[in-house]
Amino acid sequence: MGQTDRGAVGQDRLEALEAAMLEPDPDSLGAGERLRRVFGAEEAAWALTQVSLRRRAEVKLARASEMLFTPQGLEQATRSTVAAWRARRFVEAGVRRVWDIGCGIGADAMAFAEAGLEVVAVDADEATAAVASHNLALVGARPALVGRAEDLDVPPGDAVFLDPARRTARGRTWHVEDFTPPWALVLDHLACGRFACVKLGPGVPKEILPGHVEWSWVSDRGDVVEASLWTGSTGPVAWQMGEPPLALRGAGAALDVRPLGRYVAEPDGAAIRAGLVAEAAGDAEAWLLDGHVAYLSSDAPIGGAWVNDFEVLDVLPYDRKALARYVREHRIGSLEIKKRALDVDPAALRRQLKPKGPHAATIILARTVDGAKAIVARRV
Repeated sequence: MGQTDRGAVGQDRLEALEAAMLEPDPDSLGAGERLRRVFGAEEAAWALTQVSLRRRAEVKLARASEMLFTPQGLEQATRSTVAAWRARRFVEAGVRRVWDIGCGIGADAMAFAEAGLEVVAVDADEATAAVASHNLALVGARPALVGRAEDLDVPPGDAVFLDPARRTARGRTWHVEDFTPPWALVLDHLACGRFACVKLGPGVPKEILPGHVEWSWVSDRGDVVEASLWTGSTGPVAWQMGEPPLALRGAGAALDVRPLGRYVAEPDGAAIRAGLVAEAAGDAEAWLLDGHVAYLSSDAPIGGAWVNDFEVLDVLPYDRKALARYVREHRIGSLEIKKRALDVDPAALRRQLKPKGPHAATIILARTVDGAKAIVARRV
């Protein structure tokens, strides 16, 4: 197992990157020509790619302007808000040293270090480990190691964080035999008694998840960004990032299915993924429009952090011509379209409806006990 450091990226590349960052338009032909004259074609291309990746990373990573990236590493990197939440959970569990196995570009490892934990970051790819080492140096952490998860000997008292790669040459996969590191090794870490967390995509099939751990789904700024498995507790949990983060727990209580009421509520996506739709409604008198669709209905706004409420204004047949006529007659120019369990592309439908006018509305396409309906509503 080898070790890499910030210098492994290459001083010439870092100088090229500094020059690229000073370009007013790094995507222009002129910027490319200027960098190639000074640094050569390969270093210029690398530096301009890094500038592009940094710009893309700004929406999810607090220190994006100082970091280095690989395209795949940026795609799989954890948002800074979520990484900080995870690191706090490790600290609260009494962890002192955590092994980030398959660290990628090091976004989670950076958060562990910033939370005061000793972090051992490891990646099987030498170039990726070099990128992670650069990023870890930003927070005063030691360089990443180069090594395979299968070859590591993690001391019994240390915690483990794993973010298995779930991509093949064909694209993303949920075939566990294609995961890196191997899924069997991931399960071993979850079962061996140490404190451990495994990050997965939010669409993970529940049938592959072990039953002896906590299943968490995390939403941040309205997006469901990940699922994660945690030792130390069991059952489904939905998390919302915020100050402080909110947790929703339960056993997935049952709800009645009834006709549409005066309001429709859309639960937070993390609550839906965790199967905690009833819990999202809290103590409110609410029911489902359809037994298999996560839209709630009620006769008063549900309120609270876990749902978005909509007041029902009109109910139309689920018919494009009827919708187009309604939008035209009511001069709706600002149109939001939501849907669940219906085969429709909201963006394409919006173009077909040609919204125009001074008014705004939300159309919720949903299955109900009375069939598929288009519910015209306004946000409460």
